[in-house]
Amino acid sequence: MSVASYLKKHTEALVKDVGVEAAATITGKSKATLGRYYSDSNEHDDRFMPIDVVAALESSSRFPHVTSALADLRGITLSYDTEKREPATSGVNQDVVALAQRFGMLMAEYNLAIGDGKISINEAKRLLRETLAIQQVLLEMKLNLEDEAS
Repeated sequence: MSVASYLKKHTEALVKDVGVEAAATITGKSKATLGRYYSDSNEHDDRFMPIDVVAALESSSRFPHVTSALADLRGITLSYDTEKREPATSGVNQDVVALAQRFGMLMAEYNLAIGDGKISINEAKRLLRETLAIQQVLLEMKLNLEDEAS
């Protein structure tokens, strides 16, 4: 897979993570323009999403798809500081929602990783990061269930 197609694939994942309508609203770009950023059509080969648009969308997405792809291309592994990003949960219902979201992110990462039939080291690290995030959610859920049971 070429660098261009790799970035376009992750750009598409970012837009679809946020939702095309919401992405258009957030960025002030038309849905057609957003589509051109990830189009694999020859006429759009040289079109890429501007970095300010990426930043705006990633602030609303569940995962920094393009940032992660750029890091992956450089052999860099990103890590999350969940203490800063996610406040403590307020109950089991919120834990269930968080668990479903994290599982969805894990499945999205797996889908991207297995696309070429082989999971690279960096892809495996991203999958590991997501499984660790799921463990954290499960731990919070366990603690909340223990609180409710006592």
